[in-house]
Amino acid sequence: MNFFRQIVVFSSCLTVSLAGTAPVFADSQKATIQEILDGDELFIDDQKAKIEEKAQPPQVISTGLSRGQIAFSGGAVGRINRQSLVKLGSSCFLLNKGQILISGRQDGCTASSRLSVRGTNYVLKISDDGSADLAVLEGSVEVTDNSGEKEAVTVEAGQRLQLSPAGVVIGLLQLAAGDYQRILDGPLFIGYTAPLPGLADLRRYLNLNVPGLRIPSVPGSQIRITPSLPSPVRFF
Repeated sequence: MNFFRQIVVFSSCLTVSLAGTAPVFADSQKATIQEILDGDELFIDDQKAKIEEKAQPPQVISTGLSRGQIAFSGGAVGRINRQSLVKLGSSCFLLNKGQILISGRQDGCTASSRLSVRGTNYVLKISDDGSADLAVLEGSVEVTDNSGEKEAVTVEAGQRLQLSPAGVVIGLLQLAAGDYQRILDGPLFIGYTAPLPGLADLRRYLNLNVPGLRIPSVPGSQIRITPSLPSPVRFF
């Protein structure tokens, strides 16, 4: 099962931002490998990477059957799922395929879009058909069409934005408690020991807004959810 069924490839450049925040500087695109899970299939430019190894633009970080956590020099963290490809750029990372969790201030890009995100926790998925899925776990994200032809879309915490390969909004949906359960019990959280910079904010939001769901104090330990929570949509 996949967390997202859609892919984030827009026909025009998009900007995703939180109001009243400053831009992320280009040097934040440098990244350090913090953790590698499920084997050793995490690569920098097709060479197997090691813990504490550094990558910088225009190098590519990719995964096979492994997962990994990278720390951007601007302070944010990214967790890369299996079968993903992330290229470091001068002002953002480019997600060509796969899935990444971002925690903190870190700009992202797709082949035709830009996500300027400040201090939030979100998941971005690029699938094979060119459609897109952006889920905001905590915080608020504004998605803007850079061409000026489409109205900006604000994605609040607990919402999921789906876009077609052409960048057309398919839907803006609520994440149910069961959806959060699958995310937190899934490959972007389980097994990791390195912390997320935005974990405290995420825990605070969930404690206030998602009754019955709890994030443990120790990153990577098992998340316990009320077993009777509804699960209308399957992402994994």
